[in-house]
Amino acid sequence: MTETVAVTGGNGRVGRSVLAHLNDEGYRTVNLSRGKRAEERSDAYLTTDLLDAGEVYGSLAKSDADAVVHLGMIPTPDRTPGYRTYESNVVSSYHALEAASALGIDTVVLASSFSAIGGGFEPEGITVDYLPVDESHRLTPSNPYGLGKQALEIAADGFARRVDDRPRTIASLRFPWVVDDALARETFVEADRTLTGMRNSEHFHTQRNTLFTYVHASDAVDLVRRAVEATFDGHERVWVSAPDTSAETPTRKLVAEVFPDVEVRRDFGEGEYSALVDTTKARTLFDWEPDWSWRRLA
Repeated sequence: MTETVAVTGGNGRVGRSVLAHLNDEGYRTVNLSRGKRAEERSDAYLTTDLLDAGEVYGSLAKSDADAVVHLGMIPTPDRTPGYRTYESNVVSSYHALEAASALGIDTVVLASSFSAIGGGFEPEGITVDYLPVDESHRLTPSNPYGLGKQALEIAADGFARRVDDRPRTIASLRFPWVVDDALARETFVEADRTLTGMRNSEHFHTQRNTLFTYVHASDAVDLVRRAVEATFDGHERVWVSAPDTSAETPTRKLVAEVFPDVEVRRDFGEGEYSALVDTTKARTLFDWEPDWSWRRLA
């Protein structure tokens, strides 16, 4: 029998890609989103206010889901008040976890973010203790978006500690910016991605604060599917990144010039463009290897 995956926020850019991939892989999918349906790939659509516990419970019960992929959160904090941003990340995730627990849904995949570390939307420079960062690195967010992502991970820890009445497998995927071919071409290929060129860009602070990370949608949805299929017991946080940085400047030089005082825990070879986020845990847990690089478009 085909397993059913409920995807919250399936109307969004990443959500639509996740629905399409899961359908292509043979899953029955149900899109739980606010407003009108904005995709054509899900097998069912349930209008759901993800901040309403009853609606989340009712829609998940009606969907008869075997797994939940929770993407239905505010994607950036620049268009909503801080409390709304925080509420979207934290309360909706709690509702998804609680409803899944009550309904006996074994697997929950949560959209965490690079911002959980205290990068992304922070007004000050990112705190980096060592590179590449991994899941042991401390989290120092101060903005509502990053705080919300850290808080949803803490909530997942709490559910995982329950003896009974909990999802067996909970994965928090710390996504960077997710791009498709068009976004990658516009942002990377058609721009000056040397360190000098990026320093002259108005977006340099954000690029530095996200450690020049990104991931292509094809790799992101593949990881989501693998997380849906995972069978580990408990809650795991997982970093997500493309195999390389978004810079034309080799990683060794990038680190030396942008993060000169940071401990470097691996040898970045001459001319190497390796990412500053370590995805070893994703490979260990899910047998996932990021494949897509923007350089193939250059």
